[in-house]
Amino acid sequence: MAIGSTMHTFEVQLADMDRGVFEEYALRVARHPSETDAYMLTRVIAYGLEYAEGIVFGGTVSQSDEPAVLVRDLTGAITVWIEVGAPDAERLHYGSRLAERTVVYTHRDPAKVMAPWADKRIHRAEDIRVYSFDPGFIDSAVPLLERRNVLSLTVTEQTLYLSLNGTMLTTGVYEHELA
Repeated sequence: MAIGSTMHTFEVQLADMDRGVFEEYALRVARHPSETDAYMLTRVIAYGLEYAEGIVFGGTVSQSDEPAVLVRDLTGAITVWIEVGAPDAERLHYGSRLAERTVVYTHRDPAKVMAPWADKRIHRAEDIRVYSFDPGFIDSAVPLLERRNVLSLTVTEQTLYLSLNGTMLTTGVYEHELA
């Protein structure tokens, strides 16, 4: 019998001063057996940092035609393609052709994530942004994860204040350009 996904819930309070977005929402996140806790947490943080009307988690690991997170407009068209981790150049090319905006959130070293994309054909590469955090930030938050989580995300002046189950962590949110 195959191992199923593990469900995690997050009660989220979002205060993004930089974008003027203030929301409270609940997330049910299925963590696939092949997905690390670090990837899942980065996916949840990316969801908050990109929060907008129409945001949803993408398809499962087996549905490779969707990113980890995406934003659709009222017609169903993808407006923001949000990758997590270290997607390959072909996925970025595909996403950039479909969406008005393409971004990547990574819990890894951004230089190592972007290195394989050099000299690859990526549609509108100059418009794609990669966001990273302080080294070790995600790794220090992972042990705080539980099946039921209370999460607070506060962003001001490109600094993220994350409270996860009562523990506060802080990191910069760093923007990197491809081109």
